[in-house]
Amino acid sequence: MRLDSERLSIIVPALNEAAGIVAALEALAPLRTRGHEVIVADGGSADGTPALAAPLADRVLAAPGGRASQMNAGAAAASGDVLVFLHADTRLPDGADRMIAQCGRRWGRFDVRIDGRSPLLAVVAFFMNLRSRLTGIATGDQAIFVARAGFPGFPAIELMEDVAFSRAMKRIAPPACLRARVVTSGRRWERGGVVRTIVLMWRLRLGYFLGERPEELARRYAGQF
Repeated sequence: MRLDSERLSIIVPALNEAAGIVAALEALAPLRTRGHEVIVADGGSADGTPALAAPLADRVLAAPGGRASQMNAGAAAASGDVLVFLHADTRLPDGADRMIAQCGRRWGRFDVRIDGRSPLLAVVAFFMNLRSRLTGIATGDQAIFVARAGFPGFPAIELMEDVAFSRAMKRIAPPACLRARVVTSGRRWERGGVVRTIVLMWRLRLGYFLGERPEELARRYAGQF
């Protein structure tokens, strides 16, 4: 199935994003004006995120906690032809709908730029994009998109759901690796220390590929942030 010029459902999983959810959804207003829908899947925020999101989204859902569960809940409620999974701290490039329509693939992702003070973040983004292009594995920071008719759901695991999803999807078709860049916040990297976070993420990824349980990986990840 090709991703023709069809309606997008942009699904934003959120948890305690009150500080940034308004700006995130305001950035999607031009897409809503063009007929695409925005769904916020809230995982139990305690800071008023759903109330802030409601006027700026087509639908705000209460979903079971966990990014995979939230994204699956959003997908189940979507009415668009193409699902776009967008983190609350990530911004799509202008014309993202046109780019997705023209790519001619059933799934894919964008390149990413990481916004922050450290010059190392540009290096992180470069290698993230290169690795993704070489392996066909997309990360959630890259705004994964997929035809709704062929969406298998994200595996119900606590971490690495994007990697598991990509591995399943690339058995069906290679991803579209769009060179236009989404811009994602570097807050996670700078909060944990850029070098330390790089090392942590590589260790977690290696642990996943060696068969370590996602629940244990999630515990280690949470312990650092």
